[in-house]
Amino acid sequence: MNTYLSEWANKPLISELSDGVINAPQDLLGCHEYKKGRTTVQIFTAYRPCAWHVWLINSKGDEIGELERMEGCEDLFGFVIEKKKDFLKKYRFRVQYSDDDIIEIDDPYSFEKAITDFDCYVFGEGKHHRIFDKLGAHMETIDGVEGTRFAVWAPDARAVSVVGEFNMWDSRLHYMMLHGESGIFEIFVPGAWEGAIYKYEIVSRTGEKIYKTDPYGNYCEKRPGNASRIARLDHYKWTDASYMKKRDSKSREEREREPMTIYEAHLASWKKKIEDDDDGNYSYRELAEMLGDYLKEMGYTHVELMGIAEYPFDGSWGYQVGCYYAPTSRYGTPEDFMYFVDQMHKRGIQVILDWVPAHFPRDEHCLGKFDGQALYEHPDPRKGEHPDWGTYIFDYGRKEVKNFLVANALFWVEKFHIDGLRVDAVASMLYLDYGKRDGEWIANKDGGNENYDAVEFLQDLNELMDEEHPGAYIIAEESTAWPGVTARVKDNGLGFSYKWNMGWMNDFLEYIKLDPYFKQFHHDQLCFSIAYYLSERYILVLSHDEVVHGKCSMFNKMPGLEGDKFACLRASYGYMYGHPGKKLIFMGQEFAQRREWAEFRSLDWFLLEDERHKKMQDYVRELNKLYTSHDALYYNDYDIMGFEWMDCQRPQTSTVSFIRRGKTAKKQLLFVVNFTPIAHTKYRCKAPCKGKFKEILNSDDERFGGQGRINQTPIVAEAAKVKDSDGKTVDGYEIELYLPPLSTVVFEYDYKE
Repeated sequence: MNTYLSEWANKPLISELSDGVINAPQDLLGCHEYKKGRTTVQIFTAYRPCAWHVWLINSKGDEIGELERMEGCEDLFGFVIEKKKDFLKKYRFRVQYSDDDIIEIDDPYSFEKAITDFDCYVFGEGKHHRIFDKLGAHMETIDGVEGTRFAVWAPDARAVSVVGEFNMWDSRLHYMMLHGESGIFEIFVPGAWEGAIYKYEIVSRTGEKIYKTDPYGNYCEKRPGNASRIARLDHYKWTDASYMKKRDSKSREEREREPMTIYEAHLASWKKKIEDDDDGNYSYRELAEMLGDYLKEMGYTHVELMGIAEYPFDGSWGYQVGCYYAPTSRYGTPEDFMYFVDQMHKRGIQVILDWVPAHFPRDEHCLGKFDGQALYEHPDPRKGEHPDWGTYIFDYGRKEVKNFLVANALFWVEKFHIDGLRVDAVASMLYLDYGKRDGEWIANKDGGNENYDAVEFLQDLNELMDEEHPGAYIIAEESTAWPGVTARVKDNGLGFSYKWNMGWMNDFLEYIKLDPYFKQFHHDQLCFSIAYYLSERYILVLSHDEVVHGKCSMFNKMPGLEGDKFACLRASYGYMYGHPGKKLIFMGQEFAQRREWAEFRSLDWFLLEDERHKKMQDYVRELNKLYTSHDALYYNDYDIMGFEWMDCQRPQTSTVSFIRRGKTAKKQLLFVVNFTPIAHTKYRCKAPCKGKFKEILNSDDERFGGQGRINQTPIVAEAAKVKDSDGKTVDGYEIELYLPPLSTVVFEYDYKE
């Protein structure tokens, strides 16, 4: 062997290379200058298992010489250029594997690292908010060489290789380079093409080989495959610039005074193809047109998508995420999903994604025990596992994990123009004992059950989103009475933009399914939510969770015979739209889906052939129209001026009346609701002022499937003795109306002194 090669060769590194545990391959492989005395030589090394011969060639393709096998590793080849005038700036290797198998390759170790020490430092501090531009797989062209740069965080790994279609899944060809103590491994792989599948082969501290999907990967194989795919996110030509500019110009306070009627959708089961092609799923591009047109025609302002970040198991609905930075390949490519969002924006519809930073699955290819040790999850199972769900809990106190999640929220907003994130299962994050028995959890430093690390993570996330993207928003699905969920962080709140009103949902659904006779004994379940409606920025929800697992569809929750069910459902929706708070209804509820929802089948669109279901759909469309055209229903959702009871003290008739006020005295609304199947021909209702009250919506209208018992002419308020908010009799006004059974009646009026 050449004397210079023999003297330069690092035997421990050669041994690590042979054993497959090298984490600094750049110190052994590639091009190096070696100085001995006054002489400087250029040394080239290549590790090419199973190769017969390896030649060094220059940028023109001229052969410089054949590399020789080095001592200590028969697959390691070396070559020395002794004359400095002959040193190469650019080079390649020509490799022969058999008589007719000769290839030319660019040396991956001839390319400089792109991740800087500063990147590593900021990531280690948990503040590299766009780490997704550094970690993962990113296509690049360097000095005319096309390829992909891979980077992954695996601090407890002995060695990491990227394996894929571009290297025959041979981990020996692309050992990644470790950045000091950061735990970040990196390599540029020439020729790794867009769409190629890959994984990381990780050698753990115990010598176990683990194959993992890229945590920062942007595209995945379609299930049941679970490898990552190389993808570009910078080629799509967005057309929503004016939309985004307008959205981001609004403050949080301005956004709160806008309408928000949300259609919650599961893309796979919204509609299926007639032919069972590709699991029957429509693509993102097909859904963009179909769903987008439907939402616009129905008058929805927002769509909330379940399960978009890639997940292994269909039955999890997307709430056990495998790849947080990749839209699921079930419906197409990342560019296809961009098109979907773009088309929604074209129609003026905002897009909300369900986001799951609370837990992740145990599937071997996912985040769990990523480098052989607990990495993304807390190492103590009492803090790192959900015993009931069989999932791992993120270690919110580890800075790099917190960085992974915070950056992920920004990623969806910035790369895919997402308007909002709905954070799933926030309560499970806030409480250390959530879903756990004694002995299964550890108290915090003060002896309580609050998860201080999760609180800090949520506060930092919400503050950062407010600062970076004030037009975007984050919604909490939080089912407890944790104080200040939507209060600003500076006021010791969690900082969310909105909170799902689970209390209203549970009370209202328990109330509405009661036999009409028993409703009088549960009147507080109907009215109690008004006592706290100003405590948070609420969204009223009738979500997917309420129409599965034996809970019945919304239609079948309604008591009585078929006619009563339709009438009660219309009355219920009318009450919901009148109640303060933004609105969310799960798909299918708008046309009275009869069966429970199931993720593997389409909604029962054939029901629309039945006039009763078609008219229910017409009714919900009219509610959306009423909602968006009357600012009384949204402008003061979070202001005491927005709502006032007229009467909530008639439990024996299960009737209530209230008013909603907007930003002016014009077009204010009076709601009168009857939850019993009894008509009131001369129902006297307190009015807020004198003047005329014009009925503008009646759920008993024939066009909605009712019997047409409406108030056709405006009603003039009469002077009368009424009860004030303290129950005292005072001078006021009343109207007398026909109140149909199981109905919501809405009157428009202009306030007059």
